[in-house]
Amino acid sequence: MYLKQLSIINFKNYAEATVQFHPKLNCFTGVNGMGKTNLLDAIYYLSFCKSYSNTIDSQNILFDQDFFMLQGLFDNGVEIDEVYCGIKRAQKKVFKRNKKEYEKLSDHIGLFPLVMISPADTNLITGGSDQRRRFIDGIISQFDKLYLDNLVHYNHILQQRNALLKHFSITRSFDSVGLEVWDEQLVTYGSYIHNAREVFLKEFISVFEKYYALIAENNEQVRLKYVSTIQQDYKAALQAAIKKDCALEHTSIGVHRDDLDFLLSENPIKKFASQGQQKTYLLALKLAQYEFIKNKKGVRPLLLLDDIHDKLDAHRFKKLIDIVSSDQFGQIFITDTHTERMQQLFAHTTDRKIFKVENAVISEIE
Repeated sequence: MYLKQLSIINFKNYAEATVQFHPKLNCFTGVNGMGKTNLLDAIYYLSFCKSYSNTIDSQNILFDQDFFMLQGLFDNGVEIDEVYCGIKRAQKKVFKRNKKEYEKLSDHIGLFPLVMISPADTNLITGGSDQRRRFIDGIISQFDKLYLDNLVHYNHILQQRNALLKHFSITRSFDSVGLEVWDEQLVTYGSYIHNAREVFLKEFISVFEKYYALIAENNEQVRLKYVSTIQQDYKAALQAAIKKDCALEHTSIGVHRDDLDFLLSENPIKKFASQGQQKTYLLALKLAQYEFIKNKKGVRPLLLLDDIHDKLDAHRFKKLIDIVSSDQFGQIFITDTHTERMQQLFAHTTDRKIFKVENAVISEIE
């Protein structure tokens, strides 16, 4: 599966553009601020129904315009799938596959799998637990539709429960029966999510360890540990926290509070790892994400590499390129500030297209 063509109207800094891609390697070069990353974000939109960097849809519309439109043609070797996304200010997002509009955007997730590696990945280490939960959820949701459904339902029920807790505080009242209605549903959806995450990590860890060893070229011990606020009885844990939740006006335990510990030799990587070790850790996570989804889906995901060269030392960058250039990986999109560097780096292959991006105008160089 690969993205054959992308058309853009009024998206971020692009007024209009249409690009034909190579099935294997596509490089976008040019100085910063010209629109290279925005191009990758448009591709990301077609896979996940949202932006990688700005989830408020209206803020991705070109300044002073009323809408944006994205259209992609995906070739799976048998047929062409047309994916369309249209956003108008103050209106509902329209997402279509082969001209048929989705009733639920979640039905689209996983059909065109994608992995993105970018400088923002450092948030997995430095950011809050929500960043690491989103990482786990983003992987599982691409191959397990039931997981994504449970996640959507859980978040909706969580909002309702939190609203009720806030109502208790405002009215100085308490409704145990009403609270139990939401608790029962939280337990149902939350238990599925919790169990699925544990199963996923048991399978994922070996793939992650393999890539860390491959990039680091040493025997450092790395580990991922799922940290949950739910240890045994989910319902009992909710009930035990009712007084605390009422005081806080929100639900203090559950899968929405869970985290993932990144460990190097049993120590938190955020505190004890060097910058180089952290970068290796993140690359291993993302490459493991790619292989895991590929194995689960039986399809090679799209791989997006945004501004990677300037964030890695020469050794790690070359190691990454050597890995993703193999036949194990499919279509690749990479941005870089130097055209000559990309030409030299991929001089050994003709399976490529190199583009110049200047002021949101895309031109093919070779």
